[in-house]
Amino acid sequence: MVMTIGGNNQESIFPASESNYGDQAKSCEEYYGVVPRPHWITTEFGGHNIERVLKRFGSNIIFFNGLRDPWSSGGVLKNISKSIIAIVAKEGAHHVDLRFSTSEDPEWLMDVRRREEKIIAKWISQYNHSLADPSL
Repeated sequence: MVMTIGGNNQESIFPASESNYGDQAKSCEEYYGVVPRPHWITTEFGGHNIERVLKRFGSNIIFFNGLRDPWSSGGVLKNISKSIIAIVAKEGAHHVDLRFSTSEDPEWLMDVRRREEKIIAKWISQYNHSLADPSL
């Protein structure tokens, strides 16, 4: 998978960098014996319109996005279906909901985790009921 990285020091605290696909491709071929396929991820999984792809092929997914996380702008910020759910927290950051709970966790984070647990418990219950009912 090709992940082009670039930036400048006018908009970032990090030093400027220039990505050179040709050099990356050559390095991959020499080191791993493969030629990168820059469009493979979107060809294989979609991604140009993640909402459309997930509506067709997804279920039972919770997308948590904390808006303090710079990655959230590329995240799923609204529910896509009844079983593809977006939880957005103004205060949150990258996968904070998956970290171990501590006595210092804020109330909003505990609420997010309770909500996630309730959603997952519902999915498990629905699955178990479907096993018990042969008509489903």
